[in-house]
Amino acid sequence: MKLRPAFHVNGFLVLLAWLVLTLVFGGAAAVGYVAAAKDGNTPALIAAIAATVVVVALALSATGLVIVDPNEAKVVQFFGRYIGSVSEPGFFSVVPLTDRKSISLRVRNFETQKLKVNDADGNPVEIAAVVVYRVVDSFKAAFSVDDYEEYVETQSEAAVRHLATTHPYDAHDAGRTSLRDGAEVAEELTVELRDRTEMAGIEVLEARITHLAYAPEIAQAMLVRQQAAQVVAARTHIVEGAVGMVGLALDRLTQQGVVELDEERRAAMVSNLLVVLCGDRATQPVVNAGTLYS
Repeated sequence: MKLRPAFHVNGFLVLLAWLVLTLVFGGAAAVGYVAAAKDGNTPALIAAIAATVVVVALALSATGLVIVDPNEAKVVQFFGRYIGSVSEPGFFSVVPLTDRKSISLRVRNFETQKLKVNDADGNPVEIAAVVVYRVVDSFKAAFSVDDYEEYVETQSEAAVRHLATTHPYDAHDAGRTSLRDGAEVAEELTVELRDRTEMAGIEVLEARITHLAYAPEIAQAMLVRQQAAQVVAARTHIVEGAVGMVGLALDRLTQQGVVELDEERRAAMVSNLLVVLCGDRATQPVVNAGTLYS
């Protein structure tokens, strides 16, 4: 079975016809009973009974009146059998004696709890995400799962856990996606949730991580690690620049003939320049009052 529209007609027209027919046949039944009571008129009694049956049938038909709100669907069942859904907002009349279940089609959001899980490198992290979804198939939402809201919550937590175990918190290798790569991770989470919730008639519009942190027991150690990595990266950049500056200085001295240095003195100059350029504090210059070699 699949989603299909249920038979429905304008409820105002049905209500107007119901009122008119009820008054007509109700009045006829009352007149017939009165005539039968006075004169013992059998045909009048039969007509009154027939009118009563029609009035009862009209009363049962009134059970088919239903109001559908905007962004809402009514799943209609007739003694346990699915006969269709009404998704148009308004006042309608459907098959009498049916059970109608309301399914909201509005956009909803759900935020998972802060989950503690090990990332791809085995480090415990805390992670949470927000999921934006809506129902697009009222039949699946009503009959494929027990409770589609609870189903979305459970699948969201499962998808977030799976995502955390397949990516590291920080990517130390080039070309590796980490949990901190917001756009890529959000797209991957959204696609996985769409696959997980399709059977429940749910469309996931967006899924995005809202909380990401190392677990408290390793947070301090990981902070030191991150600081060390930043220091190493900064030092690497400084050394690369210093080597270029030293090479440029030696080339200029040679080209302009300012001074001629042997290999030993060139090595000493390179050492001194690197100390000056790469040091993390101000250097103290030493003035040589003698010759270059003493």
